Amino acid sequence: MSIADNKKAFHDFFIEEQYEAGIVLQGWEVKAIRAGRVQLKEAYVIIKNGEIYLFGAHIGALPTASTHIHPDSVRTRKLLLHAEEIKKLIGKVERSGYTMVPLNMHYLNGRVKCQIGLAKGKKQHDKRETEKERDWQREQQKIMKQHRR
Repeated sequence: MSIADNKKAFHDFFIEEQYEAGIVLQGWEVKAIRAGRVQLKEAYVIIKNGEIYLFGAHIGALPTASTHIHPDSVRTRKLLLHAEEIKKLIGKVERSGYTMVPLNMHYLNGRVKCQIGLAKGKKQHDKRETEKERDWQREQQKIMKQHRR
């Protein structure tokens, strides 16, 4: 079940590979995510000290969160992947000019997971081409629907 999607990622990037990562969260963050107070719009994934982190994801604290903590809604959160996957991702990002973007957050067996994508940036003409292709697909569907009648 999806919690939050990053629709802008598919608009701005060519997504070539996808990985599912666990996220290290605090208790108040899990409560806020269950309440749907998460946004991935401007988030991205960074590499620091051989580990992968989710940076810029906004998780809004609930007003009922514990009073003895001071929640930071955009703190950097560690992503959990297998060591081989981390090495592969670091190699691709450093050598091949890829970037990593969060695609969505979802539940898997009661745990919050983050789908990250290995992506290459789109140029402006690529974005226009994607829009033309989407419009053409929509037009084809209309014609097929009219033709069936």
